[in-house]
Amino acid sequence: MSAEVQVYRDGGVGRIVLDRPRALNSLTHGMITAVREALDAWAADDAVGAVVLTGAGERGLCAGADIRAIHDDAKAGGAGSRAFFADEYGLNALVARYPKPYVAVMDGITMGGGVGLSAHGSVRIVTERSVVAMPETRIGLVPDVGGSRLLAHAPGELGTHLGLTSGSMGPGDALLCGFADHFVPSAAVPALLAALAAVPAGPDTAVTAAAVAAAVAAHTAPAPAAALAAQREWIDACYAADTVEEITERLLGSGVPEAKQAAEELADRSPTMLKVTLAALRRAAGQSTLAQTLVQEYRVSCAALAHHDLVEGIRAQVVDKDRNPRWSPAALVEVDDRAVAAFFEPPAGGDLRLG
Repeated sequence: MSAEVQVYRDGGVGRIVLDRPRALNSLTHGMITAVREALDAWAADDAVGAVVLTGAGERGLCAGADIRAIHDDAKAGGAGSRAFFADEYGLNALVARYPKPYVAVMDGITMGGGVGLSAHGSVRIVTERSVVAMPETRIGLVPDVGGSRLLAHAPGELGTHLGLTSGSMGPGDALLCGFADHFVPSAAVPALLAALAAVPAGPDTAVTAAAVAAAVAAHTAPAPAAALAAQREWIDACYAADTVEEITERLLGSGVPEAKQAAEELADRSPTMLKVTLAALRRAAGQSTLAQTLVQEYRVSCAALAHHDLVEGIRAQVVDKDRNPRWSPAALVEVDDRAVAAFFEPPAGGDLRLG
């Protein structure tokens, strides 16, 4: 087990606490392995009726993968990151098919890999402090951990907007977009965790699931309004376009201040990764299973490791923090369809295998 993950029994539930608070609980390979080992062990343990995922500290569940480590590894060839992605995406698939209730408390910042560990669970909780996002285009990457599937199935074109701009969701928007199920005030979370510890364990998962649902229902409250709901008209109209260039034109021509701001945000993103993200979201919308999407994301992520913009994007945002990435190519018009299609080809080491 990793020292950065607390794994223990609390009554009838197995508790997983991501415990790297100074780094916003960002994920290392060791943390992925520790969570996987715990879930595998508890799946066949009748003494564990459900699993509860939380994050240590006051700032959030998980800010995503340790992207500085990915930056350094990509510069060295990317072998470590490819192995990390394979294990991370395999864990995301396990969360989605877990045979027992899997309760994720998405309190505070929940981004990237944090979404992968929570938003595929069977019981997904947000609080008034939740900030949920797939921010990959900011760093020259593409939404992964099954996030492209979640975005692709959000109402209308909300997911396209969020995926391309790396926009964040408050609790109301996370509920609207299908990233969460329940709103629980942060002050009520300790009482909820105590109630969950009292749920019955045993081989009858239906009984446990009913007890979990009752405990959650007893602590829910009306959720804040979804800010994006009022923006649907221009978002749906602009992001329904077939290309990033046309999306940008529609945003700039809409006359809506928020649309103009979105266009300015797109202008700061990697042109290559914007086009790959749009293609990935359109493909994910037609895929019937999460596993298909994870295989696609693995292809894209492996290709990104070898692309200039990933290292450059992390450099600009995290390493040097100059916020001035020098993308290559630098303009949308310079990214051709063949370059985009290459991201969806199987990597040299073979496709992701989800057993």
